[in-house]
Amino acid sequence: MNTLKFFPRKVRDLYILNIRNAGIERPPAEYSNFLFLIAIIVTVLFSAIFLLFKVTLLWSIVVFVLVNLFSYFRLSLKAANRIKKMEDVFPDVISLMASNLRSGITIEKAFLMAARPEFDPLDKEIMKTGKEITTGQNIIQALYTMSKRIDSEKIEKVIMLIISGLKAGGNISDLLDQTSRNMKEKEVIEKKTRSTILMYVIFIFFAVGAGAPVLFGLSSVLVGVVIKLTSNIPDLGAQASSLPFSFTQVSLSPNFVLYFSLFFMIITDFISCLVIGLVNKGDGKSGLKFFIPLVVVSIGLFLLIRVVLSGVLGSVIDFF
Repeated sequence: MNTLKFFPRKVRDLYILNIRNAGIERPPAEYSNFLFLIAIIVTVLFSAIFLLFKVTLLWSIVVFVLVNLFSYFRLSLKAANRIKKMEDVFPDVISLMASNLRSGITIEKAFLMAARPEFDPLDKEIMKTGKEITTGQNIIQALYTMSKRIDSEKIEKVIMLIISGLKAGGNISDLLDQTSRNMKEKEVIEKKTRSTILMYVIFIFFAVGAGAPVLFGLSSVLVGVVIKLTSNIPDLGAQASSLPFSFTQVSLSPNFVLYFSLFFMIITDFISCLVIGLVNKGDGKSGLKFFIPLVVVSIGLFLLIRVVLSGVLGSVIDFF
């Protein structure tokens, strides 16, 4: 069975691309079947727990969807981190290629000699491209295939620049050396930019991780207090018409406010992580690694605020 057939075409193509970018050697269909099996096992375990505590089994569907989403985002993050590592070491790779070319060896050998273990995982892609060149494939076509296989815009632009230099017949060593220096200077500028926007990242963390749970915890407790107070108001009958104001019982359920607060906080944490990744590294997916810690902190603080305020306000209401 190929579980990839269950996905829409665009999602399936993106899923296969992430599997390839993550450096997973297993066939995409086999890897997808493995994740699908894990999701089924986790869902069955949670279903047993739900039956034990007499919880509706509809939550099992939610668990199955969440496990699949978690697997997809984990795979996407793994692919993004692998590409980022390649982009970080690529300036050193082309700088080493330039040094090898100055020593008088051919560009094919210079390219293969740049495949060092310290350049992992880019060294594997270099070795794969080197094998294609040694088996008779044109170096320009091999480099172009490598740029498409890595799926990095930054690396693709540099490789296209190298291909243009090869076609023009210029001094490739000087071209590679200058490109390496430019990429390193750009990386330094990007690091300085990240340091300047750190304040915005801290503000988002504080607003989502502390501000929102405190406000939601306070509002949920106050709703419960108002419901309790209005439920104890006696029916005044005809005397109520002579009063300048009137009280009516609140029909809003405290459980609804609680579940709404939890749901809204989780959605806010997810969107905030995307914003953090986009602001910090230019890629929203890179911020998803903060999602689980942020959810744990925000929900933990929310429940703590509820316990503290319920104890304080509950004693005050009992006093009156």
